[in-house]
Amino acid sequence: MATKRTTHRSSSGKKLYAVRDAKGRFVDIQTYERAHRADLRKKNTKNDKKK
Repeated sequence: MATKRTTHRSSSGKKLYAVRDAKGRFVDIQTYERAHRADLRKKNTKNDKKK
């Protein structure tokens, strides 16, 4: 299941992605660049099966 990420800005102005649990507490906070690179590395198996 995909988690929903919300965007925030750090005090230095960098874009951040934050993931919260069911109670609203922060589970993970990543910079946009780090999260974006991880998304690009992840294989999309749904589109691979259609070929």
